[in-house]
Amino acid sequence: MIYPWGHSRRFNSYNEYFKKEFGERVQKVSIDAGFTCPNQDGSLGFGGCSYCNNDAFNPSYCQADKPIIQQLEEGIEFHLKRYRRAHKYLAYFQTYSNTYAPLYKLKKFYGEALSHPGVIGLVVGTRPDCIDDEKLEYFSKLSEQYYIILEYGIESCYNKTLERINRQHSFEQSAEAIEKTASKGIKTGSHIIFGLPGETRKEMMDQVQILSALPISNIKFHQLQIIKNTQIAADYKKDPTTFDLFALEEYIDFIVEFTSRLNPNFIIERFTGEVPPRFLSGPNWGLIRNDQVNLLIEKKLEELNTWQGKNYNY
Repeated sequence: MIYPWGHSRRFNSYNEYFKKEFGERVQKVSIDAGFTCPNQDGSLGFGGCSYCNNDAFNPSYCQADKPIIQQLEEGIEFHLKRYRRAHKYLAYFQTYSNTYAPLYKLKKFYGEALSHPGVIGLVVGTRPDCIDDEKLEYFSKLSEQYYIILEYGIESCYNKTLERINRQHSFEQSAEAIEKTASKGIKTGSHIIFGLPGETRKEMMDQVQILSALPISNIKFHQLQIIKNTQIAADYKKDPTTFDLFALEEYIDFIVEFTSRLNPNFIIERFTGEVPPRFLSGPNWGLIRNDQVNLLIEKKLEELNTWQGKNYNY
């Protein structure tokens, strides 16, 4: 069966999207441009989000003291060992909030990345309170020539949760930023974390209807992982009863149901998060890798004869 997104996988796959759009695999290369966050530097708060430890996901080549071109070259070399067929790349400004600077500085960073002959676009991770009309106009112009997507960390649709994890912004701010970004013709990405403290499974599932109504292009799902040297690790150690962490089998059942209710126009970039085991301090799924989890999820979708958006009717 060929689904509305044009291939036979039971969800709107990120990799398949790029193969269809560009005729081949497109690989992200992470960049650390030395940005910070307004809840790191004291503008809104200190300490950052309670679950966050950037060292847990930063590749070894990705270091702020290296020029952007050097990080790109080393990142491309790193990925060539695993993805030999990738010849087109996206510069992924991933660490902290990558629009948290004056526009003239952003133009310097992004212009340098786009000057690399293998780079066809930018993926810019940021927060809804670090974007404005001037920056959106700039990204809108860039998107006429390049693949441009702004990724917003929504994390939760519930303000009680956002306050608890020290996000220092509301869900309403996220929704407004996504709406404004999409209105400028810029692709929008979003992150959601399942298992955040204080949320019930029903509350987690109910977010599918809220998210599906937003003009989101791409979406990433992460299960909450308890990362060392974070506030959430201290909170978990103090009182684990306020957390509802997923066992692997539970998560597969949950995400399959969530996917069946999700807007079929959303491109799913990932179903799970993965960090090196040395960073984990709480319950985890062992050494199973993301690609193995993806296979289990696709197998469950097939077993249940369901697919992304089968039960979407909002």
